[in-house]
Amino acid sequence: MSNVLDELIQLLALEQIEQNLFRGQSQDLGWGTVYGGQVLGQALSAATQTVPPDRPVHSLHAHFLRPGDVSRPILYDVDRIRDGSSFTTRRVVAIQKGEAIFHMAASFQKREEGFEHQDPMPDVAMPEGLPTEQQRLAGFASRLPRFLRERLTSERPIEVRYADPDADPVLPAPRAPSRAIWMRAAHALPDNPALHACLLAYASDNGFVTTALLPHGVTWLTPGMQVASLDHAMWFHHDVRFDQWLLHSIDSPCSSGSRGLVRGRVFSQDGKLVASTSQEGLIRQRVRQP
Repeated sequence: MSNVLDELIQLLALEQIEQNLFRGQSQDLGWGTVYGGQVLGQALSAATQTVPPDRPVHSLHAHFLRPGDVSRPILYDVDRIRDGSSFTTRRVVAIQKGEAIFHMAASFQKREEGFEHQDPMPDVAMPEGLPTEQQRLAGFASRLPRFLRERLTSERPIEVRYADPDADPVLPAPRAPSRAIWMRAAHALPDNPALHACLLAYASDNGFVTTALLPHGVTWLTPGMQVASLDHAMWFHHDVRFDQWLLHSIDSPCSSGSRGLVRGRVFSQDGKLVASTSQEGLIRQRVRQP
């Protein structure tokens, strides 16, 4: 296992300091505030550690309240709302400097058999023939912020490949608000379903709300753009293997009021719909471009 993947797993594992209280360290990815997927993955990890292992997560609904400070750890306070015969409910509040920066409700369920149907997997290019994110951005390195240029040559815990990349990721032409992203852990992972779910939650915030920017020909790097996650929801339909390729197929049905709505479907490479996602985010342009 790579060092950076091991570090990410440790980041999600958390330190338990009381029965329902956990502490997580923060990771600086270069943009000054805590990556939303980190808080999401850590909060799910905290909730999961208070639930019997035979009850996997089936849904979570979260709101981002304040930016996280990358220089400080985050406390996760878990409220054991309900332990029913089939379902278990948890509420998690993430705290920094005595204030809530995030809260989440998560529901867990005993495994049951029942009716099944699903959407078909979209017809996109398979990951094996696609460039890595580093390869995709290498030709634009001189136009990227310094921290992104440094990441082009650094080891990453998660491999990402875009099935439909922009011709120019810095100054993209307007296009339909949809994208498809392949992702998987850089190396094999242990057989721990809860860990795989937390890693999927962590990765699901990557490239998500920015899909709502595609029709407008701007990116989160465009001067004057303020882009931030406001909420995030996930539904887990089946166990996932995050060390195997997963496709996050994303579309944005609407943007209004400086907010963009995005929704996604996560498929295994063999076409099984394993999770669904949704998010609303702030997409505010403070300085109008000429």
